[in-house]
Amino acid sequence: MPYRPTERTKARKAETRERIVSAALDQLAEGGYASASVQVVARRAGVATGSVYRHFPSKADLFTEVFRRASQREIDVMHEVAQTDPERPAAERLAAAAEAFARRALASPTRAYALLAEPVDPTIEAERLIFRRGYRDVLVEALEQGIEAGEIKPHDTKTVAAALVGALGEALVGPLSQTSGGSEALIATVVQFCMDAIPADSRQPTADRS
Repeated sequence: MPYRPTERTKARKAETRERIVSAALDQLAEGGYASASVQVVARRAGVATGSVYRHFPSKADLFTEVFRRASQREIDVMHEVAQTDPERPAAERLAAAAEAFARRALASPTRAYALLAEPVDPTIEAERLIFRRGYRDVLVEALEQGIEAGEIKPHDTKTVAAALVGALGEALVGPLSQTSGGSEALIATVVQFCMDAIPADSRQPTADRS
């Protein structure tokens, strides 16, 4: 008769898996991807190294899951900010989303650098690219809402949104790699850049963006 795991066994297995992922997330935030060997994660999770490999065949498999969860959380926050108070002008909501992105990154620089730019395995880099498109799509949604409301000039929203995501990442990667955080001036500059890059509708009065 084939073995059928009990509900308790399944729950214990799921709990161990979650503990491993949680430990990997904590290690990523503390020391970055390079610091997070399977052995270090296992020790942090309080499990044997072999237990990690039973759940994740390799470090790349483990951190693909870690990057997926961490990046999705950032996308969810950015989307929430961009869609809060839909009566606000789209450009203001985009600026708020850019500011939230920058502030959260600079508040946890080691983690943010790992998610955005630290050298990683090819499979994780592929996951990183998927989530860059996720950030882009958050901005596309707000840009298209602005176009529909007549606040923003019609344009190629995917290209502009992708360029904004790239600019945000590039502007932050230096400060993040130094793990020294960033200044209010840096945040203000990247937010202003995003505002200036949005094609304002010429039919609308020019807003004071200072």
